Amino acid sequence: MRRLLLAASALTTIGAAPQSAPVASFDWFAYRGADPIDSAVEPGPGQYRNPVLAGFHPDPSVLRVGDDYYLVNSTFAYFPGLPIYHSRDLVSWHQIGNAIDRPDQFDFGKLRLSRGIFAPDLSYHDGTYYLAGTCVDCGGNFVMTARDPAGPWSDPVWNKIEGIDPSLFFDADGSAWILNNGTPPEPPRYEGHRAIWIQRIDLTTLQPFGPRTVLIDGGVHPAEKPIWAEGPHIYAHDGWYYLSTAEGGTAENHSQTIWRSKSVDGPYTPGPINPILTQRDLPADRDHPITSAGHADFVTTPSGKWWATFLATRPYKGDFYNIGRETFLLPVTWHDGWPLILPPKTPIPYVHKRPDLPREADRARPQTGAFSYRDDFGGERLSPAWLMIRNPHSRWYAQADGALRLTARPAPLGGNTQPSYLGRRLQHHHGTITVRMHFAPKQAGDRAGIAILQSQDYFYTLSLAEKDGGMAVELRKRAGADDPAGGTVVASEPVRIKAGAPIDLSIRPDGARIGFAYAVKPGTWHRLPDQDATILSTKTAGGFIGATVGPFATAAH
Repeated sequence: MRRLLLAASALTTIGAAPQSAPVASFDWFAYRGADPIDSAVEPGPGQYRNPVLAGFHPDPSVLRVGDDYYLVNSTFAYFPGLPIYHSRDLVSWHQIGNAIDRPDQFDFGKLRLSRGIFAPDLSYHDGTYYLAGTCVDCGGNFVMTARDPAGPWSDPVWNKIEGIDPSLFFDADGSAWILNNGTPPEPPRYEGHRAIWIQRIDLTTLQPFGPRTVLIDGGVHPAEKPIWAEGPHIYAHDGWYYLSTAEGGTAENHSQTIWRSKSVDGPYTPGPINPILTQRDLPADRDHPITSAGHADFVTTPSGKWWATFLATRPYKGDFYNIGRETFLLPVTWHDGWPLILPPKTPIPYVHKRPDLPREADRARPQTGAFSYRDDFGGERLSPAWLMIRNPHSRWYAQADGALRLTARPAPLGGNTQPSYLGRRLQHHHGTITVRMHFAPKQAGDRAGIAILQSQDYFYTLSLAEKDGGMAVELRKRAGADDPAGGTVVASEPVRIKAGAPIDLSIRPDGARIGFAYAVKPGTWHRLPDQDATILSTKTAGGFIGATVGPFATAAH
């Protein structure tokens, strides 16, 4: 109970809302998603479906302690951050908390959404859980600790290691090491030239000490100018130290490489098959492609089998995907002393044989495949899956009496402060997301409704607003930094509704198109013109995140 109260404290006890501000009340949030591949490829008995965590679950780091598995993902400038998932079978994952659940742990300030927390690493040693990561533009590299992975997690302990993507390795002799991506020892020879470094770390002070050594300079084939060696992990196996790193950047040329050494601090030799995971060597026009695979982490089962979690993407056309980078799972096989995730030119399978682990009983909603769920906002605590943009510094949200209430404030979604917005990860390219809302705007410019957002520069909002002395439903679009921070009106319809009466608002992703609808009378939907969904893609908007969708409220300036 103490952990739950701490994890929810940021959602209930910060500041106070202005008494005069309009408040939007939401009775429920309903999500239903199903992509064509969900029905085209069905897992059989003893199989599981990839991805295991759909939609905006990048940079997975996985850990086993006894019979329990834990996993963490990057969250960049969203709060709460660094979701912690638990599983007993590596397939069914349930969120048990967020490592960042207090506003004063990190200060995201006015960061853009794709800055903040990159590539966390989860590890365990002698009764303590460790989480290493980088807060880009907000502090640098850090290590946090906890006695329970569900939390509470400590404040970050900062260090002065240059670069990103730190991870910890605990050797059998009791020594502990920190490794990460950094600038090469000599001036970079080309754009994206990086190095992997290692150094001892003191587990009492969580500070590195001693010499800092280069393990990899560039990548597997230096003459080919490999880019962005990053996300390193070390594993000990059969008398060898294995170093696995991502390479090629996180777009379509992404890959995973493997090296080994007899000494933890090198020298390391690349394996005979490299990369050990990529999809860049497959035809671009294949059906239902999975692309951009890399950033892998290994874990073993009690019987000694090896598995890898990694990120990849599922475009709906070309290189367009709106749901971000997702978490996939595949076995690791060993050949002549070297691990391999997939042979060259092998597509990542959508279904695969399950790990040799007892199947976990369903205890929460699915995280992959076709599924639906509904949040009726029962109790006093929000689900840990809700996200807000940057840290909260005032109480503009509350959950009580079976409703979610958002105070409308003059902070637009496209601004550099924190808007009144709560989002859930979009986990399908095809679906329907609906809210029932009550809102009474007090003046022109007050708006509340539902938003789907890829970044502060690219989003749609469907809202109820005051217009010409009456009420209207407005559809707004922001498609670049030059557009107004609140978006531009692309459709508007007057509605006969009393202020504060219920209205249903719906967003309907459909691949490259996206629909919007409203209902003053439940079930009687009025559709607005469909819009271009590709503006919500990473290819258009840039960055490293996936779209989120949820309720918002904005007040006139």
